[in-house]
Amino acid sequence: MADGLTLSRRGFIVSASATGLAIGVLAACGGNGDEAENAVSSEPIPEVNAWVHVGTDDVVTVRIARSEMGQGTLTGLAQLVAEELECDWTKVVTEYPTPGENLARDRIWGDFATGGSRGVRDSHQYVREGGAAARIMLIEAAANEWGVPASECVAESSVIKHMGSDRQTSYGSIAEAASQLAPPIEVTLKDPSEWKIIGQPKLRLDTTDKLTGKQVYGADIQLDGMVNASIKAAPMIGGTVASFDASAIESMPGVIKVMQVGDNAVAVVAETWWQANTALEALPIEWEPGEGSDYSSAAFEAELDDGLTADEAFVGNGGGDVQAAFANAAQVVEATYNMPHQNHACMEPMNATAVWTEDKCEVWCPTQNGEAALASTADAAGLPLEQCEVYKVHLGGGFGRRGAGDYIAQAVTIAKSMPGTPVKLLWTREEDMVHGFFHPTTKARMRGALDADGNLTGLHLRISGQSILAALMPQALADGVDFATFQGLLPSGVDPRVEDQTLKYELPAFLIDHAMRNPPVRPGFWRGVNSNQNAIYLECFLDEMAFAAGRDPLEFRLSLMPDDSKNAAVLKAVAERSGWGSDDGKSRGLCTFYSFGSYTAACAEVTVSEDGRLKIDRIVAATDPGTAVNPQQIEAQVEGSFVYGLSALLYGEITFENGEVQQRNFDTFDSLRIADMPEVETIVMPSGGFWGGVGEPTIAVAAPAVLNAIHAATGKRVRQLPIKDQNLRDV
Repeated sequence: MADGLTLSRRGFIVSASATGLAIGVLAACGGNGDEAENAVSSEPIPEVNAWVHVGTDDVVTVRIARSEMGQGTLTGLAQLVAEELECDWTKVVTEYPTPGENLARDRIWGDFATGGSRGVRDSHQYVREGGAAARIMLIEAAANEWGVPASECVAESSVIKHMGSDRQTSYGSIAEAASQLAPPIEVTLKDPSEWKIIGQPKLRLDTTDKLTGKQVYGADIQLDGMVNASIKAAPMIGGTVASFDASAIESMPGVIKVMQVGDNAVAVVAETWWQANTALEALPIEWEPGEGSDYSSAAFEAELDDGLTADEAFVGNGGGDVQAAFANAAQVVEATYNMPHQNHACMEPMNATAVWTEDKCEVWCPTQNGEAALASTADAAGLPLEQCEVYKVHLGGGFGRRGAGDYIAQAVTIAKSMPGTPVKLLWTREEDMVHGFFHPTTKARMRGALDADGNLTGLHLRISGQSILAALMPQALADGVDFATFQGLLPSGVDPRVEDQTLKYELPAFLIDHAMRNPPVRPGFWRGVNSNQNAIYLECFLDEMAFAAGRDPLEFRLSLMPDDSKNAAVLKAVAERSGWGSDDGKSRGLCTFYSFGSYTAACAEVTVSEDGRLKIDRIVAATDPGTAVNPQQIEAQVEGSFVYGLSALLYGEITFENGEVQQRNFDTFDSLRIADMPEVETIVMPSGGFWGGVGEPTIAVAAPAVLNAIHAATGKRVRQLPIKDQNLRDV
């Protein structure tokens, strides 16, 4: 993105919004529970530099722009700064700078977007440089006070010592003087061999506040004089408000205001949220159907099926003579898989609190992109960016959904009708389920060619289905191609922007293409995005080919990659740890995949009862992210991503009838229960030299490994998802 101060207001809005929508595709930490209460403080924050503030009590406050939503980015990025700062880790806290501050200071904190597993890997360089620069300034300030060369001074654990004498001082004692110095032009970062904080399993900085209930989420915000709002938008795709009878509820307890929001929603404002929502449920509303209101998931299946055999398709990757491979094949294997729509289903529904006046608009909200939230605020407020501000709070789940600003714009629109009054808008669970940005639905038809010796000689993977970029960012299409559709399947060395999503198998002849079939459903970037289904399509089909060839699935995969490759290393690691090939009667399935810059693999063990009930007993996972900032958090991310991915595999499905979502709460959109969670063993094996993602790449390997293990247990291939209604013993 261009320098924020040189962009026009409209240009900033377009750019920031696009960045928010693109998180997790084309391409950054946290705060404590008090920032919402202190966000409007007029007291300037003394700082050594933009990243580091040191109080006289030696408490080091690290200011980082990326959002914390449970993934641990807050702690990981603080570790990076603290490592170079040479501070006392036990006295480190964090806070969010605001996007308004970032704009006013020439975007000094960089990108605020948090997604695509880029929080650490896109920030590590400049946040470490921020810590190193602050350390140099603190040492220089102490040296100036003592009248000695800075080269004779060293810093460790927030204390500066003069090597030629017994003089020493703390960071807190010298921070004010350091803040007056010019920052260094260049800094030298530590060699990884010198790291003492990076690479260590430090406890998370936000855990205590969460356990004690001190942590403030968006739904917890309280401001003086605040009123509450509930909203209901047209339940069908393309629907608008035809009419509503406000007089029917205006006398209900606590009701302050009934109003239309945009062309498709009605909101009720009341003294409490319960009063607002109760009145809204009683409000007579007539909806006008529009384009897409007749959409049916069942009917769209025919379009997906048509795409599987269509003559025209966008090519994402390929090589060799595919036609010759199939013409000369001793055996051809074919299979069709599908992935239905998914909902983000964040535990905390969408919400935002806004105050609007003629001169300023302020918003408190959970968001994955503070700059996009600021853009949405300014657009809805009708004010210049410089007169708007967004105060981020921790997210009660994000998964890509909170990169959008639709709920923020609604809150500002309501607040604009009540100048000077703080308004908190909180969606119901049903509203959150119906008006999401849904993971796209796709199908894949695979054809594989084997020679007489059981070697793979050709592969055609045809994807049919929705493009996220075509709906949300058509300007990002390349001659009509949505390269995000091919995550984990792209060629290497073509475009550095997608080098972290490339195919690591070496196939003699292959074609991977996409027949774009777009329903009127609003798509979005769902954790792991398209790598989720692409891993299922590729890894389950390679498993099918291995069995068709009469070969061991591990040996078959390894034959398609260099023996010394990182993919082979993680695959071998899970096979060895899980006991692959042992004669212990356990049913196992394998998967390996590269996405978001990291190498991942999994081996699942399952049991299927005689009446077809599935129990996932154990999953051994391995990940090579290059650099492991906090191994314990990586383990937690793997486990958490498996909950999300397995929930989709087992239960997740969003369907539409007459343009309306049929799954409106967790009774019909289920999640994995604690009792059903498998034992997860994580092998963190950073090979060094690069920075890969953690939160999104690991999710992709769980589902294929389980599906392959189900086949090992029953002989049945499950190709239609979710599993929930299928008899796994019915071969």
